[in-house]
Amino acid sequence: MHRFVLTAKQAAASLGCRNPGSGGKSAALRCASSLAADRPPRGPRLPRLAREGTVRWSSAAEASAVKINEKASREKILTLESMNPLVKALEYAVRGPIVLKAGEIEKELRKGIKKPFTEVIKANIGDAHAMGQRPITFLRQVVALCTYPNLLDSPSFPEDAKKRARRILQGCGGNSLGSYTASPGINCIREDVASYIERRDGGVPADPDNIYLTTGASDGITTILKILVSGGGKSRTGVMIPIPQYPLYSAAISDLDAIQVNYYLDEENCWALDVNELRRSLKEAKAYCNPKVLCIINPGNPTGQVQNRKSTEDVIHFAWEEKLFLLADEVYQDNVYSEGCQFHSFKKILYEMGPEYYNNVELASFHSTSKGYMGECGYRGGYMEVLNLHPEIKGQLVKLLSVRLCPPVSGQAAMDVVVNPPIPGEESYSQFIKEKESVLNNLAKKAKLTEDMFNNIPGMHCNPLQGAMYAFPQIFIPSKAIEEAKVHKMAPDMFYCMKLLEETGICVVPGSGFGQREGSYHFRMTILPPAEKLKILLEKMKDFHIKFLEKYA
Repeated sequence: MHRFVLTAKQAAASLGCRNPGSGGKSAALRCASSLAADRPPRGPRLPRLAREGTVRWSSAAEASAVKINEKASREKILTLESMNPLVKALEYAVRGPIVLKAGEIEKELRKGIKKPFTEVIKANIGDAHAMGQRPITFLRQVVALCTYPNLLDSPSFPEDAKKRARRILQGCGGNSLGSYTASPGINCIREDVASYIERRDGGVPADPDNIYLTTGASDGITTILKILVSGGGKSRTGVMIPIPQYPLYSAAISDLDAIQVNYYLDEENCWALDVNELRRSLKEAKAYCNPKVLCIINPGNPTGQVQNRKSTEDVIHFAWEEKLFLLADEVYQDNVYSEGCQFHSFKKILYEMGPEYYNNVELASFHSTSKGYMGECGYRGGYMEVLNLHPEIKGQLVKLLSVRLCPPVSGQAAMDVVVNPPIPGEESYSQFIKEKESVLNNLAKKAKLTEDMFNNIPGMHCNPLQGAMYAFPQIFIPSKAIEEAKVHKMAPDMFYCMKLLEETGICVVPGSGFGQREGSYHFRMTILPPAEKLKILLEKMKDFHIKFLEKYA
């Protein structure tokens, strides 16, 4: 500050300010600030005629004013050089550069800039309602009643919806959805989740104390990873993830400064999980880290495979044998389309393998309101069931959850409807089943349509879409295109997807954002658009791909 005052006094004197030193710091600073603001400093009052004359500022005075202003500003504390390097290294392909470019193109279209298309189709993310899927009526009714309880007196709402809303509100402080809840979630909803798991798994017992409501499944996954990661150097926690994977995992691992340990799904065998590949991956990882977490995504994202019972048993035995903590991402458990495929929860298979496994293997499994037939991504509702935690670690987990206070309460209410839907004999049952089956049947048809179309395009191959909401076809990229991608400092499949976006308005995610075997190229595309729009989208992709191959042949 003293240095600045001295500079201000010197500048004021050189520019003719009247006695800048006599007024102390304040006078000098007032004079300097006047110069910086490009207005005359206050001097002695002049006769009127003199005041009416024009005052001309020299270029030297202006330069000095700018110099003072520059000295007054400080360097930013937070810069790319000073920021957390773990955050800077973090990548999330689903909302990465390709999506930012799509946003820029949308702005250009709104300004009237001409393109070879009239809209951007965002097929990059599994956002069902944004793609036109209609909400499930019963779910919205219950959440509406919880949000505005005065509607409980309205004859427009069915009694089974009112019954559920009253029960949820009774579990809220002040009978209001606007109050905080316990950090693990509203107790009655945790009880409903436990009942749902028991029904789903054919009577396998579930304890509400092992249920934690979360802000979508992502919150549960990152929370469990956070409590698992420890050590340094070769003892740093390694986390085994499938390749291709959902980028949440690589992003969370990077954020926690843990070690990513890749195991590859078998593309030639419909993206199957081979336990021998797990053994290879684990053995190699032990040379540079301490692998203690194994992540499974079933049904697969982005790959769409549904794991069979034998594979699930093999994975559980492997985790038991190698003392690995299992994470089972099961958010697509309702999205199974192919004949002969069935969802088997890890919890159920673990129980059926006997007490030696069931009482020892540590397992966290996750579900969400965002996928399935609901598609309620925005509510951020979810849960995790965590088995065989050490009692002291349960306390640490609750402590960690309490830092974020509680999950969104409207999301908790939405999750309750997912696990406690209308049952036969209730007023809303027939409409609920009709809407649910309509969504799932349409998804099954679109999965088959997408698979068939991609497999009829030269230079493209797509495995059967057994479940989930995406296609992940392998694409042939000619060597000339690969060379041009290098010139643009892009991965070849990023170059391909960027060209697709710029020429057709279709936004998909390059396979490099999910991971893939060296020398192979893919993209992920959601099957959520309405059937008619999906057909148009697929035809455009076919035309683009053929022209792309011809251009770079």
